[in-house]
Amino acid sequence: MATLLYRLGRGSMRRRRLVAAIWLVVLVGLGLAAATLRGPTASNFTMPGTESQRALDLLDEQFPAAAGATGTIAVKAPAPGQLGTPEGQAVIQSITQEATTVPGVLAAIDPFQVGSVTPDGQYALIQVQFNEGADQVTDEQREAYERLGAEAQAQGWQVAPGGEVLNTEPEVGSTEAIGVAVALIVLVVTFGSLVAAGMTMLNALIGVGVGMAGLFALSGVIELTSTAPILALMLGLAVGIDYSLFITSRYRQNLLDGMPADEAIGRAVGTAGSAVTFAGATVVIALAGLAVVNIPFLTVMGLAAAGTVTVAVLVAITLQPALLGFAGRRVLPRRLRSSVPVALTADDLPDDAARRSDVTTHRAAPEAATVAGEDTSAFGFRWARLITRFRIPVILVGLLGLGLLALPAPDMRLALPDAGTAPAGSAARVSNDLITEGFGPGFTGRLAVVVAGDDAAATAAAVPQVTALVQRTDNVLAVAPPQLSPDGRTALLGVIPQTGPTDPATETMVHDIRAAVGGIQGADVLFTGVTAIGIDISEKLSDALPIYLALVVGLSILLLMLVFRSVLVPVKAALGFLLTVAATFGITVAVFQQGHLADLVGLDTPGPLISFLPILLIGILFGLAMDYEVFLVSRMREDFVHGDTAQQATINGMGHGARVVTAAALIMTSVFGGFIFLDDPVIKSMGFALAIGVAIDAFVVRMTIVPAVMSLLGKVAWWLPRWLDRALPNVDIEGEKLRAKLDDKVGAGA
Repeated sequence: MATLLYRLGRGSMRRRRLVAAIWLVVLVGLGLAAATLRGPTASNFTMPGTESQRALDLLDEQFPAAAGATGTIAVKAPAPGQLGTPEGQAVIQSITQEATTVPGVLAAIDPFQVGSVTPDGQYALIQVQFNEGADQVTDEQREAYERLGAEAQAQGWQVAPGGEVLNTEPEVGSTEAIGVAVALIVLVVTFGSLVAAGMTMLNALIGVGVGMAGLFALSGVIELTSTAPILALMLGLAVGIDYSLFITSRYRQNLLDGMPADEAIGRAVGTAGSAVTFAGATVVIALAGLAVVNIPFLTVMGLAAAGTVTVAVLVAITLQPALLGFAGRRVLPRRLRSSVPVALTADDLPDDAARRSDVTTHRAAPEAATVAGEDTSAFGFRWARLITRFRIPVILVGLLGLGLLALPAPDMRLALPDAGTAPAGSAARVSNDLITEGFGPGFTGRLAVVVAGDDAAATAAAVPQVTALVQRTDNVLAVAPPQLSPDGRTALLGVIPQTGPTDPATETMVHDIRAAVGGIQGADVLFTGVTAIGIDISEKLSDALPIYLALVVGLSILLLMLVFRSVLVPVKAALGFLLTVAATFGITVAVFQQGHLADLVGLDTPGPLISFLPILLIGILFGLAMDYEVFLVSRMREDFVHGDTAQQATINGMGHGARVVTAAALIMTSVFGGFIFLDDPVIKSMGFALAIGVAIDAFVVRMTIVPAVMSLLGKVAWWLPRWLDRALPNVDIEGEKLRAKLDDKVGAGA
């Protein structure tokens, strides 16, 4: 792999105008395609094979009038009892009539006809039925719906339209720019050059632009959930900056070692580019592996993010060399540029110098080695010596600390988001709070029981039985009268629990009702509704989580065994990954579910974690953890193979890699952290969990526990049975074959 990437890097630099032009054409072409072909994103979550989804499909087929999106208009009179007056009833009737005029509304139900009025005569609920699903409701229809009751509000009434029809995709605003700005500052400090920092950022932004444009261009033919583009943007931007950082850092080091520019970029792409390709492949495999869970919306999210990561890798190993070629020696700090000739390429050197891979006639000044990371008094080396000296206390303290952080993890609860956790002040949240205030939390999470018989008589006979069984179930507040399809074969019963949609008691009630109606003869009885769908999805994801975790851990051991030719190093890496995941889950539960320090992240209402967050977090953190593992440990193995003791190899690996890994982790943490400032609680929790996970894995696990364990294991860490060594292919991440090949050329030329 290293040899192929070496050639690709040199070729991209030598033909930099062509490479840059190709990527520019791709960016513009996909941008135009995205502008013309972009389709709407979906805010609903479907789960084929679950009871709630089968019920929705049945309604769509046999009772389409009840299959569309629903809305609930909460109305509060200025004073108790006012709804009982003729004036109050006239206001309600006016709002109800106004609702029927909204485009796409099939019917609006007068609350006095169905008893949706509180006993004190101050609150009322107007049910609104749309003829299309929530994702088919246009922005114009949604805006008209939200404007309902303006005249009543002018008279002092509170009118709050809500319901699933208000589900919209989260907005990506200027808050993410904070993370990008922090990343740029870190790059400037790391490189000491605005040009190097700017080139790295430009490369990453182009990659994100290509990836996102391609994703939106495909959104017209595939259904994307509203969170899929945000995840793709979040991950594509973070890894794009990191991957470009790795290659630029190695290129600068090669320049300062005296290599000609094309040789420097060739070797940078052949070595650091190999690590980038491997790390990107692990992220892509882990994200694409979400398909094994067999949940369509999660599969699409994983593939969308995997696509942006793939683009980030391709841009890093092709466009980055081209941009570095344009930048020339300006990628170095100003004080060091004089140590590198202006037009230093292999073609510019004498034949004997061009053949030498190290180009000793163009060695850098002594201080250049310090910037390149060679100064053994630098922080990375000092940190490594400290860690290896006190390795046992470090390991114990690290394990104890991560264990304490993981304590809340077993209490993790999963659910789909409801309006109760929507941003404060949003239309959905205002309506939810008003309904809870007047009627109780159960009215915000109505469920539906679908009764479908072979004929109208069978359905008519089953409905009373179902109603009686549901009414006798604990935690059921009320059962609405059945609505019948035109042919009488399908009935829909509304069920109102006493507790909210994400309350554990509501989940227990759903299971109890399903068990109670399972024996009804002559008709199918299915439970559905947004609350039931959320319960089904959360349970299926919880069941799939251990399987997916085992798959990811097994994959990490196999991949790292290929890279490091060792048994214990991959096992150690996998255990470190599990520590990262456990601690990240614990902190996220403590903040977003239990509410500790919630004000610091702008969360006003704690609640269950979004159901797909754990499995998505595992897939993403796996790839990022392997990224840092490869970057640090590959240098340790390289020095060990070339004769250093295991202890010294560990120190060298940390000393050379600490600066770049620190910068990469700070960048990725800041990019993910920028999404914490979004109002959407789902995106907020994803950004927080990823930022915390990266910080823990990079600074606690990879840069602290890993060198301590490697020092403790000594040369045993690199043990591999001979039969296994022969059986495993050599992927040459460190570029050993490449160096040997170049050395042979030098020897032949001499």
